[in-house]
Amino acid sequence: MRGLVSLCVRHFGSVTALSVLALLLGCWGVMRAPLDVFPEFVPSQVDIQTEAPGFAPQQVEELVTKRIESAVNGAAGLATLRSESIPGLSVVIVTFTDKVDVHIARQGISERLSEIGSTLPTGVGTPKLSPLVSSTMDLLKIGLVSDKVDAYALRDAADWVIKPRLLAVPGVAHVLVFGGDVRQIQIQPDPNKLASYHVTLLDVADAARGALALHGAGFIDMAAQRVLLRSPTPKPDLTAIGQSVIAVRNNVPVLVRDVAEVKEAPALRSGDSLVMGKPGVMMSLASQFGANTLSTTLAIEQAMANLAPALKAQGITVYPALHRPANFIERALGDLEHSLAIAAVLILVVLYLFLRDVRAALIAFTAIPLSLLAAVLVLDRMGQTLNTMTLGGFAVALGVLVDDAIVGIENILRRMRANALSPSPLPRLDVIREASLEVRGPVIYATLVVIAVFLPELFTSSVQGHFVGPLALAFILAVTASLLVAMTATPAMCALLLRDSDAHSESRWLVWMKKRQVRAVQWVEDHLKLVGAVVVACCAAAVAAVPFLGGTFMPEFREGHFVMQVVSSIPGTSLQEMLGLGKRISRRAQGGRLGG
Repeated sequence: MRGLVSLCVRHFGSVTALSVLALLLGCWGVMRAPLDVFPEFVPSQVDIQTEAPGFAPQQVEELVTKRIESAVNGAAGLATLRSESIPGLSVVIVTFTDKVDVHIARQGISERLSEIGSTLPTGVGTPKLSPLVSSTMDLLKIGLVSDKVDAYALRDAADWVIKPRLLAVPGVAHVLVFGGDVRQIQIQPDPNKLASYHVTLLDVADAARGALALHGAGFIDMAAQRVLLRSPTPKPDLTAIGQSVIAVRNNVPVLVRDVAEVKEAPALRSGDSLVMGKPGVMMSLASQFGANTLSTTLAIEQAMANLAPALKAQGITVYPALHRPANFIERALGDLEHSLAIAAVLILVVLYLFLRDVRAALIAFTAIPLSLLAAVLVLDRMGQTLNTMTLGGFAVALGVLVDDAIVGIENILRRMRANALSPSPLPRLDVIREASLEVRGPVIYATLVVIAVFLPELFTSSVQGHFVGPLALAFILAVTASLLVAMTATPAMCALLLRDSDAHSESRWLVWMKKRQVRAVQWVEDHLKLVGAVVVACCAAAVAAVPFLGGTFMPEFREGHFVMQVVSSIPGTSLQEMLGLGKRISRRAQGGRLGG
């Protein structure tokens, strides 16, 4: 300890220059630091979704879900395995352990799934593995409405124009599209005609499939070259499908159009969307695991701005921020900047009032940016993001960061005043070194006590620990950095900026306060038993009040938006009925009458 402080005081110019360099590097690191709404508090997981059209839940469970569970069970890094079987869909949720590399674990799941594709029943789709997403998942929700184009064109614009462009933005995991009409060629057989022609649904399906079949034409070998043949790519032509031959009855071909109606119609919907109370298309974007939410959102908005003129020309109105979690990040950063500005002014005023020296106040104040920026760099190297909890840890640490520096600077000024009155004054650098060392022990002990308070949260392995842990980590890193600053940069800057002539006498009001404090301490010493009894009674009252305090997993955040989930009390409610309910809620929300 003595050697470190002596080195910093002796080479105060170099240490100060390194402090300025660290300040610049910290600013650069803050601009590059990833930003998110919350830390990654949810265990890493992936979903395996398998479509089984027409299958009942029991069939999905027995024929699809159990086979997938058996295939992935025992994979490396697997913690838990859950599943859900609903009509036509199997969902298997794989949760990984905390220490595993999620990318390698996901690759292992993908390899196991590739082996069971051929064992699933006919008609069941290929199991699809969801991309890795962040804990909050939601990145942005975009709405599309139009009074000029139909639901087909609106959905086509979302699927074939907007979605590919957004998926190309770095940080976007997936884009889910809801609402509109998906174009589909439907063959609607007439049961009576099927019976009269003695054909089955399988015959109709085979004929329709053959009408759009693509076959390789092969090649022709000639004397000097080989000529490749290319068959034309079939297009979804309603007429071609209708003219497909199913069978021949009495030397008369039976066509698809003879037993069924072939037409373009919307695909069957399992859900829909309302945008600003009107039928439209909603696009829900999720962020990739570890992506920078704010920068990704800004990139998406830039991509949408580039597409806006073309969409406007088609008569499509875009609502680019139906739900924008980045607003919360920007608000949190703005609040932190506001808090830092207020704290800076208050701290400078208080420091000047007590130290009565502008340079001493500025030296103490530099502990705040140096400590915070150093903590941000360490967080970035540890793979952490700047989020609500880490920013909260920095906000809590603001009042602690200058404590170590203030104690050292105040003692240096006191010793310099005493040295100026001494008949044989010591060299200035020796006074600064000894004054800094004199208070290092109490400063280190006090810092360790403060850090010990937050250590339990840092080592909690539950979901709550993963959520609150970054706050404790940010606080501990900032306070530890302030201790290092107080032992290195503060003595060096004092040696650079403070002179013997700066040792002002203490103000009268400060001398008066010290006298009152001495009397208060003396009174406590004289009535130690009474004071101890009062302290014990207060601690007992505080412990007794704990069961009556409210508790919640997350504090209330002012995110600027509300999310309502409405569940029908009647099982099996139709889609049209739920849409009607959604319209009524939208009208009330737009009119500000939700409580009515």
